[in-house]
Amino acid sequence: MALSRDNSNKIIAGVCSGIAREYKWDPTLLRLLAVVLALVTGVVPFIIVYVVMWVIMPEDG
Repeated sequence: MALSRDNSNKIIAGVCSGIAREYKWDPTLLRLLAVVLALVTGVVPFIIVYVVMWVIMPEDG
């Protein structure tokens, strides 16, 4: 299975749920980790990385 955005379990774009599905993690836990990471590293750089992943990762189906 290739890394792709999950349309069935998405909050914003499906990036976190797609990554969580690929590695068999809990999507809620990964979203919480993403928020903590954004607060620690800076919100603007995290948003830029998230948008780049949103553009690069293909959608399901």
